[in-house]
Amino acid sequence: MKKVGEQTIIFDTDIYIESVGTVVGPKEREGPLGSSFHRAYDDLYCDEQSWELAERRLMKEAITICLTNGNVQTKDVDLFIAGDLLNQTVTANYVAKEIDVPFLGVFSACSTITEAMLVAATFIDGTFARRVLVATSSHYGAAERQFRFPTTMGVQKGESASWTVTGGAAALLSAIRSPFRIRAATIGRVIDSGITNPLDMGRAMAPAAFATIKQHFADCGLSPTSYDVIVTGDLGKVGSSELKALCHEANMNISERYDDCGVLIYDAEQQAFAGGSGCACCAVVTYSYFLEQMREKKIKTMLVIATGALFNSTMVKQHQTIPAIAHAIAIEAVT
Repeated sequence: MKKVGEQTIIFDTDIYIESVGTVVGPKEREGPLGSSFHRAYDDLYCDEQSWELAERRLMKEAITICLTNGNVQTKDVDLFIAGDLLNQTVTANYVAKEIDVPFLGVFSACSTITEAMLVAATFIDGTFARRVLVATSSHYGAAERQFRFPTTMGVQKGESASWTVTGGAAALLSAIRSPFRIRAATIGRVIDSGITNPLDMGRAMAPAAFATIKQHFADCGLSPTSYDVIVTGDLGKVGSSELKALCHEANMNISERYDDCGVLIYDAEQQAFAGGSGCACCAVVTYSYFLEQMREKKIKTMLVIATGALFNSTMVKQHQTIPAIAHAIAIEAVT
């Protein structure tokens, strides 16, 4: 393992995504990627009594599917790294209690999955762990209740608003050869673009995504053409347009190979405003749709930049700006 440039780690050990698991809610199942996910629920409660318990179930089931797909038991896992959007990462904490594996809780809002993956890869590359399980989750109802307004109030939203993805995702990382290899990770910096509107997260996160992409290319001596796909986590339609404009101004044209998980997960008829958001957005789309594209040899290299708006309801009420962060993971297909 070595650091290159200012913010990027190149892994000496071949680190693989051994297996994955994804579980989503009804809106995600009805979207254009619905057939890609391992399991989907018919209602937001997911057979539980509350939205928060439903989110916990989503993460647990994603982990169960991931371990089953890898033919691995929890006793074979050295470390569990997870996070979510709820206060004190409560979903991950309660799931960690149940699976009984040494645990590190992480948080960088909707970019939590890439943070978990880069920490896991560092542990494996340093021979501090053999197998590391990473997971994240989010839930539309739970997120609306905590960060915005209870849905029962019927508060109107503008087109810049996003729709929190209801889902859970898990991946098992190890040095055991699989079709997907992690080659590098770029750790993001916190960027504050001055946005104060919590219903405009895409525009708040776009500068952080741009900064991380630009730094990754500079650190590694690469260009946009080095990757078949460059995908952000949940900028949505508004944030994606902002990112492409920033890249164009910097003579860094990514448009031909760029996508956003928040744009892909819903279609126009689903009325999801600017698109999907939440910890699960990048995770479920990357682990299902994009890894399947790799498995089918439609793409060979991919840069995943998960994006996160680092705010809470208290700071918003005090009219504070919304800082953001983005972490990047470079994944390649193994032939």
